[in-house]
Amino acid sequence: MGNPAASIAASVRMKGVSFSNIRNSMIEIHLGGCACEAVRYRVQGRPVVGTVCHCRFCQRRLASAFAVLASFKEDAIEILQGELSEIEHRSNESGRWLRMSFCSQCGTTISHTAELRPGMRTIAAGTFDDPSWIHIDRHIWVQSKLSWVAIPENVPSYAQGFVATST
Repeated sequence: MGNPAASIAASVRMKGVSFSNIRNSMIEIHLGGCACEAVRYRVQGRPVVGTVCHCRFCQRRLASAFAVLASFKEDAIEILQGELSEIEHRSNESGRWLRMSFCSQCGTTISHTAELRPGMRTIAAGTFDDPSWIHIDRHIWVQSKLSWVAIPENVPSYAQGFVATST
């Protein structure tokens, strides 16, 4: 018979994704980090939501047309190495704060937390070692979308941010 502890912690690596077998329950693990590789992180499971944000702040802070974001419960994310610096920004569109965490060496934005979503942390999807697995559930702040950006018809979009309401 094999070592029970070894079977509990066994993991297999496939195309940038690890699956850990913990008590016969497979947990999907994704790794990522900053451009200089000083910061490395691991997330467990799939995001609660995948979002593309078209707000002017995301356009400016990332020097891009939009941000691709994967939001997780905060306890699903673990910083494996390196130190993150943090800045707080109050959105000129929503009025709420965002706290961006970034590599103190190369400046890569790794994640952010938002006043609107306590207990959640959003990872900048481009920092995953393999971001191809991210599923986009919605586009937000499309009132600020650049005219040449096309949103797929089958993905919900919102003029401003999205706030889930209980029914």
